[in-house]
Amino acid sequence: MTLPAWFEVATFVVLGLLLLVDLAVVARRPHAPSMREASLWVAFYVSLALAFSLVLLAVAGPRPAGEFVAGWLTEYSLSVDNLFVFVVIMSRFAVPRANQQFVLMMGIILSLVLRGGFILVGAAAIERFSWVFYFFGAFLIYTAVQLARQGESDEEDFQENALVRGARRVLPLTKDFVGSRLTTRDAGRFMLTPMVIVFLAIGSTDLLFALDSIPAIFGLTKDPFIVFTATLFALMGLRQLYFLLGGLLDRLIYLSLGLSLILGFIGVKLILEALHENELPFLNGGEKFESVPTISILWSLSFIVGVLAVTTVASLLVSNRTKDSAGA
Repeated sequence: MTLPAWFEVATFVVLGLLLLVDLAVVARRPHAPSMREASLWVAFYVSLALAFSLVLLAVAGPRPAGEFVAGWLTEYSLSVDNLFVFVVIMSRFAVPRANQQFVLMMGIILSLVLRGGFILVGAAAIERFSWVFYFFGAFLIYTAVQLARQGESDEEDFQENALVRGARRVLPLTKDFVGSRLTTRDAGRFMLTPMVIVFLAIGSTDLLFALDSIPAIFGLTKDPFIVFTATLFALMGLRQLYFLLGGLLDRLIYLSLGLSLILGFIGVKLILEALHENELPFLNGGEKFESVPTISILWSLSFIVGVLAVTTVASLLVSNRTKDSAGA
C-alpha cells in the first residue's frame, strides 16, 4: 500500500522538529544524564516508535506497521552493538563525560545524513535491478559469519582509520577540548579542537555500520520511507541508551551471536525473495522460481523478537553467574 504524501511529509516535519529541540537542549546544557533521566528518555523514544507503528497500522494497515517494527528492532539491536565501539572512541579520545551527549547527538545527525544517502541509492538500485537482493543477501550472510566468529572483540579491533589519521596530521588541532566547541583561537591563530577528530571517528565508523544495517532493513521492506523512519527512530534513542547501558554493555556477551543469527536470517530471506523474482538469465533461464517459499513479515518479526529476547536473557544470566562465582 502506498502511504499518503501528507503522512510522509508530516512525519518528517514532526521528527525534524523533535531532533532540533533535542539538539538545542543538549547544546544549551551539556551534562552527563543520570540513570533516571536516561531511562525516561529511552522509554519516551521507545514509546514514540511504538506509537508511530500504531499510526502506521491505522493509516496503511498491518503489513507496513509490521515491517516498521521489524526494521526498527533490527536497527536498534545493531545500534546497541555499535555502542561498544562508541564507548571505545569516547575513551580513546578522552572526551569529557559532560560533552559526550553533544558528541553523540551530532554523530546521530551526521549518521542520518549519511544513511539517508545510502537509503536513496539502495532504493533506486532495488527498483532498477532485482538482482541487488542476491548481493545484499550474500553480504549479510557473510557479515553474520564474521560477526559470529569475532564475538565481542570490538574494543581490540578498533583502530583509527586513514581519514582520522590524515586529519590528525594536516589539521591545526589544540591539545585539549574547549567545551563542546569545534573551533577556537590560540595566540590569535585559528585552531580546531579534538572534537572535530571525534566526529570524524564516529561518522566514518558509523558509515561502516550502515553497510550492514541498511541492507538488513531492506530485507524486511522495500519501502524507503519505512527504512528511513525505522533507522531514524532507532538512532534517536541511541544517545540516552549509551548512558543508560554504560557498564552493562560488557554483560551482553551473546549479543553478537544474536545479531549474527538475525543478519543471517535476513540474508536468507533476501536470497529467497531474489529467487522468487529472478530475472538473471543464467538462473532458470531468466524465469522466476515460483516454488521457492518466501518468509512473511510476521515470521520475520517473531524471529527477531525471539532471538533478541533469548540472547539478552542468556547473557544476563551467564554474566550474573560469572560475577557471583568471582565474588565467592
